[in-house]
Amino acid sequence: MKVHLQLDGSLPRAAEHARELAALGADGAFTFEGPHDVFLPLSVAAGTTSLELMTNVAIAGPRSPVHLAHSAYDLQAYSEGRFRLGLGTQIKVHIEKRYGAAWHPPARFLGETVRAVQAVLAAWERAQPLDFRGTFHTHTLMPPNFDPGPNPFGPPPVLMGALGPIMTRTAAEVADGLLVMPFNTVRHLTDRTLPAIDEGLRRSGRTRANFPIIGQAMVAVGRDDAELRAAIDGVAVLIAFYGSTPAYRPVLDAEGWGELHPVLNRLSKTGDYAAMRALITDDMVARIGVVGSPADCAAEISRRFGDFADEVCCYFPAYQPDPDAVAALLAALHRPPS
Repeated sequence: MKVHLQLDGSLPRAAEHARELAALGADGAFTFEGPHDVFLPLSVAAGTTSLELMTNVAIAGPRSPVHLAHSAYDLQAYSEGRFRLGLGTQIKVHIEKRYGAAWHPPARFLGETVRAVQAVLAAWERAQPLDFRGTFHTHTLMPPNFDPGPNPFGPPPVLMGALGPIMTRTAAEVADGLLVMPFNTVRHLTDRTLPAIDEGLRRSGRTRANFPIIGQAMVAVGRDDAELRAAIDGVAVLIAFYGSTPAYRPVLDAEGWGELHPVLNRLSKTGDYAAMRALITDDMVARIGVVGSPADCAAEISRRFGDFADEVCCYFPAYQPDPDAVAALLAALHRPPS
């Protein structure tokens, strides 16, 4: 299984960190849209390593499909074909109040954005004229001085991040691959995610064989009790944050924890993060995240995703795992199943 690790988004740190991830044995690096830009650190990593690269994810709402296509094209060319554009959405308050952009129905908007980016890239590849007319985006003009021409390494794939069944089905209909959200459980994957994938693929006339699915996991890895305790606490902090967001409640509902969401939501609005963390049990961390030694975590990731994915993105939230433990985890995931 290929393993992708999160790249430090700080530009002064990005080159060194990319080399560190490569030295650990990572196959790829991804950026998260947090305190730094998602594209610039990947440019640095492209020039200093041979890692596969992706945005995971770039928020589509405040960006033009043409801007996204230009960034993806240039990263694809500079990395010599190692880039994938991962797109996602955000909740309404962030789109409107943080980005200052207009809010639209997320699945319809993101699906159309993916198709618009693909249309721009296809026009540059000379595969079709630029004549995209949608509900939210219209692109019908591409004069030669704004057209970079065919990418020497082919157009970059456009992936979608998704959790709910409508967004997941949309991804399987229109995108070049799916980034499964890390806030998930085996039950939610089995009961909601995989059926939605199959329905979207049926609508698009494709099969799982030609649709990359990338699993994602919040990993609490440690080689002794002290390391594991710190790792579990770090993952629990992120679970509490996700669990406070209404869009993620279905995962809690699937496990019978739905009543926890309004409590977490209320505490998040008062900033009582310690109380939020205290509500997340070790059992919740083990079912939503992946917990254990490097060998145990690798076995659980393979069990959870191995039947439908041959790539995984691993997060180590709010704690610093020992590099040797991470290297051991990667080595175990790279070994063929026995």
